[in-house]
Amino acid sequence: MSSRTVIRGGLVITASDEIHADVLIEDGRIAALAASGTPAAEAFTAERVVDATGKYVIPGGVDGHTHMEMPFGGTTAADTFETGTRAAAWGGTTTIVDFAIQSVGGSLRDGLDAWHAKAEGNCAIDYAFHMIVSDVNQETLKEMDLLVEEGVTSFKQFMAYPGVFYSDDGQILRAMQRAADNGGLIMMHAENGIAIDVLVEQALARGETDPRYHGEVRKALLEAEATHRAIRLAQVAGAPLYVVHVSAMEAVAELARARDDGLNVFGETCPQYLFLSTDNLAEPDFEGAKYVCSTPLRPREHQAKLWQGLRTNDLQVVSTDHCPFCFSGQKELGRGDFSRIPNGLPGVENRMDLLHQAVVDGHISRRRWIEIACATPARMFGLYPKKGTIAPGADADVVIYDPHAEQVMSAETHHMNVDYSAYEGKRVTGRVETVLSRGELVIHQREYTGHAGHGVFTPRSTCQYLN
Repeated sequence: MSSRTVIRGGLVITASDEIHADVLIEDGRIAALAASGTPAAEAFTAERVVDATGKYVIPGGVDGHTHMEMPFGGTTAADTFETGTRAAAWGGTTTIVDFAIQSVGGSLRDGLDAWHAKAEGNCAIDYAFHMIVSDVNQETLKEMDLLVEEGVTSFKQFMAYPGVFYSDDGQILRAMQRAADNGGLIMMHAENGIAIDVLVEQALARGETDPRYHGEVRKALLEAEATHRAIRLAQVAGAPLYVVHVSAMEAVAELARARDDGLNVFGETCPQYLFLSTDNLAEPDFEGAKYVCSTPLRPREHQAKLWQGLRTNDLQVVSTDHCPFCFSGQKELGRGDFSRIPNGLPGVENRMDLLHQAVVDGHISRRRWIEIACATPARMFGLYPKKGTIAPGADADVVIYDPHAEQVMSAETHHMNVDYSAYEGKRVTGRVETVLSRGELVIHQREYTGHAGHGVFTPRSTCQYLN
């Protein structure tokens, strides 16, 4: 049985175009578009008609950086694949790329299988995986080739967290050399973790234990230094590089310089760095713990440089690094010692709305909003044009977005499985009204109509900026 839906009368916005058009969906895919009111559009027939008059019709968001059910610091991220993907859908995101973790001493295969087991049958929207490589050795390098073949085409390494995820320069170089051969993309957490650990130890010895010191020891210069080093290692290896969660203006400058030199270097930032700052980390009564993440929040003056980087395309993607820990019982593990606060913020539900607010505020254009939140992450991670656009043949991952609705962000009303909002009380203009995932209604006029198990694992091709 074929199923058809028509979305009528909306302003269709993609990374390249804005057009008042009707969209025909057939069997889970976009079948056709036609300018609204034309005979071609009026010829579209379907069992289900969605009226999008006065609304935007946009591709479902692609969040290329989430951590559902991630173990960290003696606890585990509060969102499961079920709760996290449901919250993503509420926020207009229809695909996540989560991180499977290789344990030190374990294989990539064991790590990937463990994440498949967590996600399979539990997701409301489609999902894919990156692979965290914590233990580079000859076997790991061989496994990287096999993972690329089965659609896990990006590998994350850490210059931070010695003793947990940390790779030294030699391990990083070997993995980059392998990626240069197999077409994989190395993603880098760029902070000098060895130096940061010295500063952590010294701060705690001075009795500086409050959350704000988390930001003070993880210095912007140590993010910039690691970013520079990662770029040079990638250059030596002849490999592309994607730097995750860029927060410091000095790191943006390193990326811009590399790109001006013609290197295949890409950068991602996150809403928390665009909208929050060290002012939040300094909130009294341990409230600052809610905002502990790495890279850390920076002083407010960094925000302008991040927005500029997004406008000049020195930063290409906004992902969330969604890694939620409840304040009660989880963030509180670090009372008296900021280094024990689990690192991570909730945000998978807020990204599309915050970036629309950036359109309202004049930081970016509507098309750039779709580019950095949908199209570029889809291209970066080998999902385009199946994901990230509205065009014939694409998956019918479509969001009806009300650009005039106003909302107040709050833990009272969000759907993430966490007891606080990083944006509590923030007023924004714009709200998701209806979400389709592969043609199925997941959110229908602000009601959740989806179900766990609808979302499927989506193998990826290699980075499409390198083809």
